Amino acid sequence: MKQSKTISRSRAQESSAAIERLYITIRHLFNRGFYKPMGVSGETLREALLSLRPEIYGSIAEEKVELRGLLYVIERLPVGIEECRFINLTSDEGYSQSHFKPIIPPKRRRNCYRIDDEQMNVEITRGRSDIYDILTHLTFIFIESHKIKDRVLIDESGEVSRDWQKLEQAVRQGKPLPLEEREKAISHAANILGRTFAEVQEIYDEFAFADRPDRFLHVIYWLGKLAIEELLENNKRTISFSPILRERLGHHIYGEIWATNIKQTLNEQQLLDRPIHIISANMHSVMNSIFAPHVLKAKMKDKPEYFIYEELSRSGAHDVRKKVEEFALQHGMISIPDASGTNIDVQIFDTAKIDWKKSAFPTAEVGDKAPVLIVMDYAFGEQAYETIDELLKPYVEAKNKKHFLNVVSVSIMGKAGILEGGKGDIMIPSAHINEGTGDNYPFDNELTPDLFEGDGIPVYAGPMVTVLGTSLQNRDLLKFFHESTWGVIGLEMEGAYYQKAIQSASKIRKSINPDVKVRYAYYASDNPLETGSTLASGGLGTTGVKPTYLITIKILEQIFNVKK
Repeated sequence: MKQSKTISRSRAQESSAAIERLYITIRHLFNRGFYKPMGVSGETLREALLSLRPEIYGSIAEEKVELRGLLYVIERLPVGIEECRFINLTSDEGYSQSHFKPIIPPKRRRNCYRIDDEQMNVEITRGRSDIYDILTHLTFIFIESHKIKDRVLIDESGEVSRDWQKLEQAVRQGKPLPLEEREKAISHAANILGRTFAEVQEIYDEFAFADRPDRFLHVIYWLGKLAIEELLENNKRTISFSPILRERLGHHIYGEIWATNIKQTLNEQQLLDRPIHIISANMHSVMNSIFAPHVLKAKMKDKPEYFIYEELSRSGAHDVRKKVEEFALQHGMISIPDASGTNIDVQIFDTAKIDWKKSAFPTAEVGDKAPVLIVMDYAFGEQAYETIDELLKPYVEAKNKKHFLNVVSVSIMGKAGILEGGKGDIMIPSAHINEGTGDNYPFDNELTPDLFEGDGIPVYAGPMVTVLGTSLQNRDLLKFFHESTWGVIGLEMEGAYYQKAIQSASKIRKSINPDVKVRYAYYASDNPLETGSTLASGGLGTTGVKPTYLITIKILEQIFNVKK
């Protein structure tokens, strides 16, 4: 008789199971309609997040409070949410027409509304990925808030530590603290957080606004205060989902409005019959790549190749950017700011109106039917499927007359995490693997590594994994994807959803050409396998400028048939 082996799960397997539990739990809580994150109903979500221990949340499973992770999350949530006991996730339900002023987080495009002292409403118009993102971030800050509570509450009668009393005094002053008082408050906060004075001082100003230099103290105080009230007064924080949101989610309501606006504009401009190239990118790289070298040629004189793009990317370059935009609008560009709720702006380029001698592509050969470019801003996670799926459907005119779009190519350019290499490197995927399900989408990528040879940027090719949320990744799971036979080179949030929509439209529904060309290329925003190189470590700065424009130019050279 064979002796049975003790079967132990690896950390990668535990992490994969934790992500699956998160995914299932969030869907269950959504269907339920509400839950209390730090109560029994939120326990599975908390346990899954603590089991996963995502890199971006740093020391979430330790006793000390995680500072970098807290900054990353706070920048993606509405200002003041730390004060709110009731967080209500809603659809677009008319608050924009009210006296409530929208609060838009610094690093996430979503409209939020402070209803009263205790309630924050957050509009969800970008699909399920937005819900996964918000709920994991909220779970993280609530876990951190209970760490603060545990460190300052002396007994269950409500007696608190001297450090907490001093922090409360500093916050209650309601005015900017002079240097001496600020450093005293930082000292007390450091004791509460289990961090050194230097660690708190280093990150302090990154939380600040011009009118609220001491916002760090305010955030820490309110997180701790509500956690203390949860224990002493049983005032549990509650997250709810509005009935309208639960009714609308998954029905492509915003994506359909968005896509219809684009097709109506094409129809009005008599562009529906022309070859169409869809590009998912930002709202500046295509426009600048075509027009900026001509418009700003005086600035380009004797300057390095990518100097002008770095200049355009600087925060104070508003006038220069406006000059390029005005020229583009006079030479075939149509701007469609989003009015659907998707938060995805669009530009349409009628290349028949481009004077190629006044562009960066003087040798372009576009043929008798000049192509039309539809450039869409970045989608968010599952929203990529909703938007592209709707855009690739035929345009239905009056009397139900269908007009099929002549989509020649779909190109995706974006940021992604890299698993081999560093910030600013380029990744060329050969397939997208959906982390949550194992679904995979191989494809023939028109962009190849050899196109980028000699440009001074390392290029990696291979499969990429589409993840549930960049904030949910941990080192063990990513190492498994990278080092196993999956051979994954990077991670992002939209690729599998884009390809799912493209394949269903081209291979099954036959609404677009079955031989539609696809181009995918990403530049690395971070390497989550390297300590200190996660998204929480900060932005790319100008490091991302060259790969952004290099990828954009390679896409445009193929569309414009530029011979080299």
